[in-house]
Amino acid sequence: MSPEPDCPQTAPYPVEVEAGKTYFWCACGKSSRQPFCDGSHKGTGFEPLRWQAEEGKRVFFCGCKQTKGAPLCDGSHNLIGKSA
Repeated sequence: MSPEPDCPQTAPYPVEVEAGKTYFWCACGKSSRQPFCDGSHKGTGFEPLRWQAEEGKRVFFCGCKQTKGAPLCDGSHNLIGKSA
């Protein structure tokens, strides 16, 4: 069974990204630099997700770590704590 990531917050992180810049999204939820990786995943079975901005704009990185569209928010935080 795969480990479950920590949930640092149940809302997305709005970030102004720069065109052509590469970002490393924290997938484990343990980073102190959310939503980006700080190396805290070591030994957790998680790896950061590399993502490159195609254009400069505001994007919303997932904060709950449950998105199906990683690293960007897909609204999955709205389902946390709700039964199916």
